[in-house]
Amino acid sequence: MEYINEININQAIIHILDSNGEDPILNEYSLELSEDIYAFLYKHLEKCFKDEELKYGKFNLERNIVKEVVQDYLNGVDNDLINLSKELARQLFIIMKANVNIPSGDLIIVSLTTDQGPMIGILKMDYVKNFTHEIQFIDQKIGIGIVPQSAGLPGSGQKIQKAAFIKPINEEDRYNLMILDKQKSSKEDEYGANYFINTFLGASIVTNERDMTRTFVKAAENWTRKNITEDAGRAEEIRTAIKTKLKEEDTINIDEFSAEIFNEHPQIKEDFSSYIKQQGLNEEVAVDKTWVEKKMKRVRLNIDKRIDLYINEDTYHDSSKFEIQRNGDGTINLIVKNVINYIEK
Repeated sequence: MEYINEININQAIIHILDSNGEDPILNEYSLELSEDIYAFLYKHLEKCFKDEELKYGKFNLERNIVKEVVQDYLNGVDNDLINLSKELARQLFIIMKANVNIPSGDLIIVSLTTDQGPMIGILKMDYVKNFTHEIQFIDQKIGIGIVPQSAGLPGSGQKIQKAAFIKPINEEDRYNLMILDKQKSSKEDEYGANYFINTFLGASIVTNERDMTRTFVKAAENWTRKNITEDAGRAEEIRTAIKTKLKEEDTINIDEFSAEIFNEHPQIKEDFSSYIKQQGLNEEVAVDKTWVEKKMKRVRLNIDKRIDLYINEDTYHDSSKFEIQRNGDGTINLIVKNVINYIEK
């Protein structure tokens, strides 16, 4: 996957999309990018780009306003970001008014320069309930209370649910936008749940290396938990084989890998391969090395649902600090060795 590591905000505009109103409240001016505002936007952009649910997308062939106006801007046909942002706000507001399940919020449009090229960012900032103090003068005395604010923006420490980052379209590219589309509630109907990708952006998700790698790791772990329940030694062998494969190979053939670890058990081999492929994977899994490196920095073990261990990768493989002993009966001993100091949390 192409990771965004450098972000520069050139311009930003905010609009109010309150579905209780008849029309959106459209801004005629760009935001003043003071130090605080720039930091606020930058933190949200950084979180979006680092979010593991950020996916590749490609615009559908059908005509779509978002695709057209953004490409006109990125290609220099129309350099007015304010007009572009107002058109996007109008389009999203029409969709919001058609479905009560879509929450109100503010829409922020940003012009970005990144290490992967120029982009237009679309951030839907769903309102969060905040509280503030209220000062009243009662009988010449000061009274201070707490009142709710129902139209607060998510803070820098909170995550945005829906965002898109659009780059110049090149027909040869696998994708032309990155999409973050989290679902708040399973009770939303299909239109309400998928409006951002399907109706607003007019795009389809394109599977990338990180998606494939995450899915493979999660599916293999779920299969192991379900099928290897009373043989910790065997489960450890499977998990170690998976980690080794991820670190050493650029692609993993599911059938070949299954044959390596279950060669003497044809039925189990077939069951493992079938289960992994049922999670939406093809036979070949492209490995995202950056994600693997980040994922394997720490090992988290839950032992018999009673003990949690957090170990960094170097310590996990250092026999002078940590050792796995097989007892020959399916159980194992996990030994923490040569402890110099410890604290209690």
